Amino acid sequence: MAKDKTVFLCSSCGMDYPKAYGKCPNCGAWNSFVEQKIYKSSPDKIPHGYINVSDNERPQLINEIKITKEVRIDTTSSEFNKILGGGLVLGSLVLIGGEPGIGKSTLVLQIALTMKDRRILYVSGEESVNQLKIRAERIGSPQSNCYILSENSLEKIFAQIKNIEPELVIIDSIQTIATETADSSPGSITQVRECASALLKFAKQTNIPVIIIGHITKDGTIAGPKLLEHIVDTVLQFEGDRHYIYRILRTNKNRFGSTDELAIFEMQQNGLREVSNPSELLLSQTNSDLSGVAIAAMLEGIRPFLIEVQALVSTAAYGTPQRSATGFDLRRMNMLLAVLEKRAGFKLAQKDVFLNIAGGLRVNDTAIDLAVASSVLSSNFDIAIDKTIAMTGEVGLSGEIRPINRIENRIAEAEKLGFRQIIVPQYNFSQLSKPKFKIEVIPVTKIEEAFKVLFK
Repeated sequence: MAKDKTVFLCSSCGMDYPKAYGKCPNCGAWNSFVEQKIYKSSPDKIPHGYINVSDNERPQLINEIKITKEVRIDTTSSEFNKILGGGLVLGSLVLIGGEPGIGKSTLVLQIALTMKDRRILYVSGEESVNQLKIRAERIGSPQSNCYILSENSLEKIFAQIKNIEPELVIIDSIQTIATETADSSPGSITQVRECASALLKFAKQTNIPVIIIGHITKDGTIAGPKLLEHIVDTVLQFEGDRHYIYRILRTNKNRFGSTDELAIFEMQQNGLREVSNPSELLLSQTNSDLSGVAIAAMLEGIRPFLIEVQALVSTAAYGTPQRSATGFDLRRMNMLLAVLEKRAGFKLAQKDVFLNIAGGLRVNDTAIDLAVASSVLSSNFDIAIDKTIAMTGEVGLSGEIRPINRIENRIAEAEKLGFRQIIVPQYNFSQLSKPKFKIEVIPVTKIEEAFKVLFK
């Protein structure tokens, strides 16, 4: 009989070692090891020689394999369908992660209530059935095909699944579920791994899709650790500031579709509303000309939309000037301020600079560099930028406007919203089919050229 043994798992990367280290040799995380017991039974003896296998277990030549199209379930949410690649694939395991209070439970419950022609089992390990009924009434009229279960035992959940025979299972959340086969508390690495593996096996064997909600750690990664993301088929990340109304659902991993898609929702009193055209909501509707505002044509995933960049520049009241950025990388803003001072000759060293991306969104697209620099100068000189001009382009350290990707999609979005001019990098302009657009496209190679167009 083999003896049980103890290993130490890194909660950051999932690697196991015979002893604990202060720093993980694999990922470099500090103080991340947790103890885990492994129970071993006597291994089955493997006979020598060949083992008889059935025909469907034999390896196949790749050119002889017949591709079968995945059958997908319509979730009744066009944005959610799009981010999944066209709907829920039968037998898939989908993980949704995000900060507490961001709207994960609201999103999945809202989807469950609108799929009236499907029998759905919603399992909650965090809330009672009364709490879920109150939320369901706030979101919309509850329908009879959605079953609610408040349970933490995986074995009891599978027993209820066998009785109800649902077409979709929702687990909220995986960190609250525990199985009797693992001797540890719910939420531990062992329990999360065993429960996720059991749910994956169930989904593949029964062809029933499963959506699980996952908590995230304080550094923004899904708790579990990364091991949980490797088990599932699709990983969706719910982002946004819960003090603002907009939420972004990104695809970090998708075995059945693109990882470049994203969906935008607006949090309202009665649930989440899909935002099909975010550009109209993220742009200011005021008619007055205000300094410090520039419009950037940006991309999130493969979706183009226009966003308002706001800047405020004032003389520093104290010796050290303040630098603050909301929704934009502060280090990149400092780099752009250095470029403006060194390459363009604008003295901003003794000025307070505050930057804000409208709508509470977090932007990672470097194509808004030109809009950031323009909004800073607009506020510094108190000169408003024409609201009919949009801009896009990455600013290099030498002050050049570097080319960006998907330029035609950005220009088309600006044209659709009624902008008359758009400033683009010279290299992208040379690759365009000019007669295609009615909007005036202005190419620039240096930031000075863009400023001459904006501040005539």
